[in-house]
Amino acid sequence: MNRLMCLLICFFVFETQGFEIPTNGLPEFAEYGDLVELAPGKFQFVPENRRYQVHSPMLSCMLQEEADQVTLYSYKVQSTITSRMANTIIQTKLVNNSPQPQNVVFDVQIPKGAFISNFSMTVDGTTFTSSIREKTVGRALYSQARAKGKTTGLVRSRALDMENFQTEVNILPGAKVQFELHYQEVKWRKLGSYEHRLHLQPGRLAKHLEVDVWVIEPQGIRFLHVPDTFDGHFDGVPVISKGQQKAHVSFKPSVARQRKCSNCSETAVDGELVVMYDVNREEKAGELEVFNGYFVHFFAPENLDPIPKNILFVIDVSGSMWGIKMKQTVEAMKTILDDLRAEDQFSVIDFNHNVRTWRNDLVSATRTQVTDAKKYIEKIQPSGGTNINEALLRAIFILNEANNLGLLDPESVSLIILVSDGDPTVGELKLSKIQKNVKQHIRDNISLFSLGIGFDVDYDFLKRLSNENRGIAQRIYGNQDTSSQLKKFYNQVSTPLLRNVQFNYPHMSVSDVTQNSFHNYFGGSEIVVAGKFNPDKLEQLQSIITATSANTELVLETLAQMDDLEDFLSKDKHADPNFTKKLWAYLTINQLLAERSLAPTAASKRKITKTILQMSLDHHILTPLTTMVIENEAGDERMLADSPPQDHSCCSGALYYGNKVASNSVPSWVNPSPTPRIPMPVLGAQVLEATPPPHVMRVENDPHFIIYLPKNEKNICFNIDSEPGKILNLVSDPESGILVNGELIGAKKPKNEKLRTYFGKLGFYFQREDVKVEISTETITLSQGSRTSVLSWSDTAHIINHRVLVSVKKEQTVTITLDKDMSFSVLLHRVWKKHPVNVDFLGIYVPPTNKFSPKAHGLIGQFMHEPKIRIFNERPGKDPEKPEASMEVKGHTLIVTRGLQKDYRTDRVFGTDVSCWFVHNSGKGFIDGHYKDYFVPQLYSFLKRS
Repeated sequence: MNRLMCLLICFFVFETQGFEIPTNGLPEFAEYGDLVELAPGKFQFVPENRRYQVHSPMLSCMLQEEADQVTLYSYKVQSTITSRMANTIIQTKLVNNSPQPQNVVFDVQIPKGAFISNFSMTVDGTTFTSSIREKTVGRALYSQARAKGKTTGLVRSRALDMENFQTEVNILPGAKVQFELHYQEVKWRKLGSYEHRLHLQPGRLAKHLEVDVWVIEPQGIRFLHVPDTFDGHFDGVPVISKGQQKAHVSFKPSVARQRKCSNCSETAVDGELVVMYDVNREEKAGELEVFNGYFVHFFAPENLDPIPKNILFVIDVSGSMWGIKMKQTVEAMKTILDDLRAEDQFSVIDFNHNVRTWRNDLVSATRTQVTDAKKYIEKIQPSGGTNINEALLRAIFILNEANNLGLLDPESVSLIILVSDGDPTVGELKLSKIQKNVKQHIRDNISLFSLGIGFDVDYDFLKRLSNENRGIAQRIYGNQDTSSQLKKFYNQVSTPLLRNVQFNYPHMSVSDVTQNSFHNYFGGSEIVVAGKFNPDKLEQLQSIITATSANTELVLETLAQMDDLEDFLSKDKHADPNFTKKLWAYLTINQLLAERSLAPTAASKRKITKTILQMSLDHHILTPLTTMVIENEAGDERMLADSPPQDHSCCSGALYYGNKVASNSVPSWVNPSPTPRIPMPVLGAQVLEATPPPHVMRVENDPHFIIYLPKNEKNICFNIDSEPGKILNLVSDPESGILVNGELIGAKKPKNEKLRTYFGKLGFYFQREDVKVEISTETITLSQGSRTSVLSWSDTAHIINHRVLVSVKKEQTVTITLDKDMSFSVLLHRVWKKHPVNVDFLGIYVPPTNKFSPKAHGLIGQFMHEPKIRIFNERPGKDPEKPEASMEVKGHTLIVTRGLQKDYRTDRVFGTDVSCWFVHNSGKGFIDGHYKDYFVPQLYSFLKRS
């Protein structure tokens, strides 16, 4: 019986006659008579969310025993897009059918970056209108006459690129309320189309639900599409009418079609309506539109060859990326790497509290290199903190260094793509300081793009970082498909088509010109320029565009016909005659807001603030510097709506968490200096200035091991022929806690059908001191726990940490000393960057010592306790200059050959000859077991012996 009563009440509510309220300027939705009727389209949704909440449980009659206390009479949305300038109006009407007062919440999602221009509401016959005021003035007015039972505000939303406008009012029994919100935004072209997204969320069934989108494009509409995002629930409901220069999308589901099911009282209208379209560009690359003293110039050329790019992927692999975020990021990166072209150069940097590079230099995107990079990122295991500062500086350093050495194609474009999910927790923590460091070191020909993942990342910081450095930022959330979002973001920025795009208007007497991007044009996007012009001094409506394409310098000319545009707009009642003025204001205010956050002085910031404020008031739009005062006609009831406050976490006085950092947050290798500042004690004595010890164990070249046996006073040598990426254990002494490993790198290509390998990285681990030293051909990194110091080979400096002393001699040697009686020397071998085969590599020298325990092992360590050998039966060899002999060692009798190897400590160019007996077959018989027994999985892994 209760169930039947519920159904009867619901039927009564939905069939009750509604009420009429003036529309406050919202025109009736009419259709063009001259448009061609298309087949019903399919669709999808996003930017304008309307949610009407009543603070009592009543959303479904099927689940409750009483009818809805508040009826949604109408829900109407109208958008008109004139030359990419979109104006949207949202209007709802409700009635309180309850015998009790009810709170009604008008909750609307609008795109971040959109400007609210008007809001009004009528509550039981009393109309409230809005005005834009400077914040202090608005707050003073509000404090004088606060509205009772009514609140409003603009708040941040966790939805992607959205903000919520919320108004809550208390309405009496039988009272009617109407809300109406106006906002404006510019449609940016991405991946070859414009997207207009309306987030529809009425929260309940609406007696009248109407959505109309008008698109008016003087350039002509190439295509228009409304994809389906309701899983087919509204098939046939959206109607698309399209002409050459205008189109109309209508979405008006009946109450029956709104229901989730035939006997449901819940609405299926909950999502995004998306209209996708593009304009004609076949005849010319740009469109210059001039009207009412303002001009707008759209520039998006087609059919150009891509420009080669130099791209560094900087990926956050801190502990917070663990799980699905890291998995999806890796999968997206693998796809992105496959999209690189052979003429592109790239590398990958991954960072947590440390910073690592897959390659220290940019490499060509050959199939081999791409495959190797994919293997590298597949092995990433997220852990630790987030050192954004050093990761970005490392990326900038690699690009700057490549440019200095002439390794970049002068016709190429350089990009950095940062992917991160959190604020910095290690290294430099102050966001304004990171901005300053990046700005100070990045060059004008490098663009920085940022992708923020999840709820914790400071997206405003990433936006400032990218906007300041010729890029853009985007945010995705952890509960979304990270992989597809990352790939989509990359596709937006990965196809540079033009460099150094410059706009000139020689005959138009222009002023206050602003644009939406910098001087590089990427495929599928659009550069928009807007400004004022003086009609009295107008000679010709002309623009001259100069740019550099992949193969040539371009000079493009665009002419406009002002009379044609005026005639076209005057014939269309939906066209916005002020679109040029609004678009210019939108671009200019956004640019000024970006400049304000980066203002170098307080005086310049005040000047910019004054300009933004005046423009906001003149154009009646809500910005971070203004507030919206909503009041009744008598002025005795007022509400206040502020734009979301700008983020101040980068500013002085903010609280930062993480490791304490030195005052100089720029690593020494970023700015090579003869006397770098190191956040550890600095010593004055130079290491290796004295004559080096004559008898040491050495590993040089590709790689040649030379083992000095002091009791026999002989050098025994052997080669290890392995493959790039393998890590060889050199010294493993778990008892004394000392470890030395070396990672192999390969030559650029085989020589005589053999690919030579060299040590490209060495790792030293002193377990008792908890000190690790990583030496590559690029940097020297000393870390203890979470504390890290990084030096470049261009430094000369000493670092001491407990019993470990690290001494760097510029571009030559690193010496590591433990307790003054055990030392390791590493020599840097630089080769010509453009050598077709050779690569930079490292050599290591270890003097014999009795400081290791009896359990010491490794390719070098096992000989710290000298084995017994006997060399006999010396005889001529196949080569007269290389005699042979027999050698007994470790129960084996081996054939060895006399030869010469090199010691480069005193002569770094030609080396000094070292005579030795050479053991063939990778030292078989001289070393314990097989050389593959000395492979270890990580740079700091001890050798496991069976």
